Amino acid sequence: MGFSSEFLWGAASAAYQIEGAHCEEGKGPGIWDALAAHYVKHGDNGDMACDHYHRYREDVALMKKMGLKAYRFSVSWPRIMPREHEINEKGIRFYKNLVKELENAGITPICTLYHWNLPMWLHEKGGWFCDEISNYFAEFAKAVTEALSDKVAFWITFNEAATFIGNGYITGGHAPFEVRPAKEVKTLKEVCILTKNVLLAHGKAVRMIRKKAVLAPQIGIAMDGTLLVPWKETEGEIEKARQAMFADKIDIRQVSWWLNPVLKNEIHPALEEVLGEEEREWICQPLDFLGYNCYKANNYDDEGGKNEAVYPGMPRTAMGWAITPDALYWAVRFLQETYHLPILITENGMANTDFKMNDGRVHDPQRIEYLRWYLKGLKRAVDEGYQVLGYLYWSVLDNFEWAEGYDKRFGLIYVDYRTQERILKDSALWYARLIKENGENL
Repeated sequence: MGFSSEFLWGAASAAYQIEGAHCEEGKGPGIWDALAAHYVKHGDNGDMACDHYHRYREDVALMKKMGLKAYRFSVSWPRIMPREHEINEKGIRFYKNLVKELENAGITPICTLYHWNLPMWLHEKGGWFCDEISNYFAEFAKAVTEALSDKVAFWITFNEAATFIGNGYITGGHAPFEVRPAKEVKTLKEVCILTKNVLLAHGKAVRMIRKKAVLAPQIGIAMDGTLLVPWKETEGEIEKARQAMFADKIDIRQVSWWLNPVLKNEIHPALEEVLGEEEREWICQPLDFLGYNCYKANNYDDEGGKNEAVYPGMPRTAMGWAITPDALYWAVRFLQETYHLPILITENGMANTDFKMNDGRVHDPQRIEYLRWYLKGLKRAVDEGYQVLGYLYWSVLDNFEWAEGYDKRFGLIYVDYRTQERILKDSALWYARLIKENGENL
């Protein structure tokens, strides 16, 4: 069957990780701007990052050179709403200029509303505990939709709710760096309140986009969460993996914790205790696709102790994540069979030890092999008839990797953070050929 001619081969980024210009042209501080100083390796920050705010034309030109058909970017909430009920027109103008540049390059823009950098004024009201945060998010969604929807048709409400809630408010690894002890009754109720507010914000944003959009909108959400693959391709093992992945339990790492309310209107009893009847009506809104960020199968995780599946010297990325080539196939299969929506791979990629060599180029054969392995699994899913809208590599540029600072390089494009020089890595050239061939020669 192969990939369709409309398949969205692309790449992705996030505002705080690449834009810089942290206090320019009316942008207000976000939680990553204001709170990260003591938590990020080497004291790194996103004040300049890749300076994409000033170099977006150069970056879009490189995307065009690679032949990207789609580019997923996120909008900085603190740049658009630096203060309560205030819209920063200069911030709006930047994103209007960006999508115009993408249009001129023939690249489909995919807009993510929230990729982790909450405005500080809203954090001071309680952040994702704030009772009114879903209304503020709807206000933000309205401003962005009215500004961009004449050129943007693809919308994503949230990126990785499991991570920005889990790491932000439970383990403390990401902004706002709050820690809550696991398995306490109070913590479980707090998890439900956090979940409720994200789900309400998602639902209100979906309604707002549909109400205000100029182009007919295609709306989704980008999820992460536990992916379990079968050890053997037998009916029993496949079903065992499926049941474990979608188990109905209080666990923010379970995709079902988030997606069952959003797509099936199925609410866990613990979540029902903090939801009013009218609030339930907001959560389950029709979506057009389901985004999934997929780097690995979690069968090989060993953070919680010894895992018999982990063997010495197994292939890992620079993040320490196991390389599991079948992940994309099973992610697409399990998610589509469960939720019956087309799948967009909103992130997939690897951190590698990349540096400029004597010939002036950046050679990254490990990343090329990673792409080849994972995309073979995606092609298998497509060949078997599963609906896949596209594949977005993470990330288009090397960038600020949150608490890891600038050490971990995920990009197709190398960035020298001292000079802001850009270099297309070997993987970018390989990916360009793949796009031109539409994945036929994997």
